[in-house]
Amino acid sequence: MNPVGLQVHLREIGVPPQRGRTSAIRQLVLQAPAPVIAKALGYHDKTATRLVTEAGGTWSRYAPGVHQR
Repeated sequence: MNPVGLQVHLREIGVPPQRGRTSAIRQLVLQAPAPVIAKALGYHDKTATRLVTEAGGTWSRYAPGVHQR
């Protein structure tokens, strides 16, 4: 299965793939910091930050970097 094939199948059963992808990303940014999600999925940091704001997330105090003792 590839992304195009999946998109075709989703459309055939009446699921708009763009909305599903956006919903999934919004859920992810509620569970993890936006910069982490952006890097993992290849999104721009500003896009991920906008999505977390739209989703009502509260990752405003995330400090990126290495945090080892």
